Amino acid sequence: MKLNLKNPIIFFDLETTGLDIAKDRIVELCYIRIEPNGNEEAKSMRINPEIHIPEEASRVHGIYDADVKDCPTFKQIAKTLWQTFEGCDLAGYNSNKFDIPLLVEEFMRSGVEVDLSKRKLVDVQNIYHKLERRTLIAAYKYYCGKDLENAHSALADTRATYEVLQAQLDKYPNDLQNDMQFLADFSKMGNNIDFAGRFVYDENGVEVVNFGKYKGKPVKEVLHKDPGYYGWIMQGDFTMNTKQVLTKLRFKYATG
Repeated sequence: MKLNLKNPIIFFDLETTGLDIAKDRIVELCYIRIEPNGNEEAKSMRINPEIHIPEEASRVHGIYDADVKDCPTFKQIAKTLWQTFEGCDLAGYNSNKFDIPLLVEEFMRSGVEVDLSKRKLVDVQNIYHKLERRTLIAAYKYYCGKDLENAHSALADTRATYEVLQAQLDKYPNDLQNDMQFLADFSKMGNNIDFAGRFVYDENGVEVVNFGKYKGKPVKEVLHKDPGYYGWIMQGDFTMNTKQVLTKLRFKYATG
């Protein structure tokens, strides 16, 4: 089924040095930008992560230090890349949990302000897990009837994710709507405030801590009772986005 788009949407996939959103870096980024009129633009780029690519990561995606040593760094492409992504809805496979948070970290690390608050974020894996619970390779076989060649090649995974979403719309006409806002809401697995899910909204819309000893406690209450908590987060091994969100909440409570 052709996607019903009000805004351009970008399907994208990352290959990285690892799975730590705060520490790891992108080594390959591939995207397919689909316009509301159906026009498509696909691009694949390799990126010098400026750190060593661990062997275990290279064994997964086949990209080694020597393959990217002469490639641009993310900082060198960040502004141009954001011009492509700005104003677009985003979609991917496990993208809400991993690809989008890590991409935002890279932009922030490069000094590029990223605002996704008005964007629709469609996670095809979450749709799949809610309805069938499988992997991308199995999803591609199940929905599209084809074997996924070159799995863990970012472009192959990106194209497969795009095709799977179209097939999901065909297969579940009673469960899914061909509307990006609906799909973004349906593919949410939580009510995160920051991308890493350290802070979330509860059922009443109150900002609460979602980890550690204060899990379930309102952020406002924690900051009031434990003045050192903010400093601990700021100095800790948390993502830049998490720190930014807590800073905004702290300012909100101080002026509210």
